[in-house]
Amino acid sequence: MSLPASLAVLRERPFVLYLAARLLGAFAVQMQSVAIGWQVYALSGELLHLGLVGLAQFLPFLILILPAGQAADRLNRRRIITACLGVNLLCALLLWGMTAQGLGAVWPVLAVLALFGSARAFSMPASQAVLINLVPPQHFAQAVAINSSTFHMAVIAGPVLGGLLYLAGPHVVYACVSSLLALAVLLMLMIPRGPAAASREPASLRSVLEGLRFVFSRPIMLGAISLDLFAVLFGGSVAMLPAVARDVLHADATALGLLRSAPAVGAALTTLLLAARPIERHVGRWMFGGVALFGAATLVFGLSSWLWLSLAALLLMGAGDMVSVYIRHILVQSQTPDEIRGRVSAVSAVFIGASNELGEFESGAAAAWLGLRPSIVLGGAITIAISLLWARLFPPLRTMDRFPPMRG
Repeated sequence: MSLPASLAVLRERPFVLYLAARLLGAFAVQMQSVAIGWQVYALSGELLHLGLVGLAQFLPFLILILPAGQAADRLNRRRIITACLGVNLLCALLLWGMTAQGLGAVWPVLAVLALFGSARAFSMPASQAVLINLVPPQHFAQAVAINSSTFHMAVIAGPVLGGLLYLAGPHVVYACVSSLLALAVLLMLMIPRGPAAASREPASLRSVLEGLRFVFSRPIMLGAISLDLFAVLFGGSVAMLPAVARDVLHADATALGLLRSAPAVGAALTTLLLAARPIERHVGRWMFGGVALFGAATLVFGLSSWLWLSLAALLLMGAGDMVSVYIRHILVQSQTPDEIRGRVSAVSAVFIGASNELGEFESGAAAAWLGLRPSIVLGGAITIAISLLWARLFPPLRTMDRFPPMRG
């Protein structure tokens, strides 16, 4: 049976294996995130500790990410991703063991998350750079949309199942996470070795910083990456969901799973639309419109006291964020030579990591200082302001009509 044109990329076996491994790995990580957030907040009751969950992952990530980008250019990207999944498996086993022994403090969880952040530093540039090596150039935009859609399927189902399993205890969640990560490692081992590393440039500070020089020399790419950084840095409220679920909505871990899944529902629906009808015109307008929608939905989420309205706002946040992520990923990967793709992906990962994990710390600190709901509302307002400011600072990005031609 032949596949429709919008799914033709699924004929590529290496891509399908990678997609399955990514699905299982993302599913596991999302389940684990729900368990960690609820467990940490139950242990301490401190909003700042929810922020420290992000900071513990971000600090080792920041230190290692640029060397990790060079590793993605010099070493086999599949093997890097497989090794990182193995480290994630080790982290899940450690959390399982500590919980089974009776976890009584937050710091052991933060230590495990620092190891998890170290693995993420190496997996992000390798994962972003490997995708274009798994599919023909004419299917790359399609692969980006399907890859993102598959990821968000995991982000939809993972938190819900994690919240339900948490009712039986966090150790049950960590046991399931360990099993899924073990399967993901096996799938990655089945992918053919693929081409040799594109870069044979000797390791040096200059080569490590090559990705930074490349990004800062291209205003459109810099504008797209930095817009996402500052929008999510101030507008991200995912880290505060355990507190919102318990203190604002007066709900349990199951509601937390639904809240964590809602942005992914919006993102997944958006990626399905993008897979069928890719953005071809008015690229810049779509980019800024997506960020503005993200900020406006964050405002609504901060003001909401009803579960249904909070879920709807989070769904729109996911939809807006997915539009900007889709455009940014195509711009970065299609315009970067393969020999430095890992290092440029590392620079992009620094911005993404800063917006996510550092944004979690910012959210925790702001909530501890201003209060939970005012901090979320202020973050949404700042995101809208950033969208307007970046439209003035980066006019080539704002006025861009079509994606530039793909580089080899």
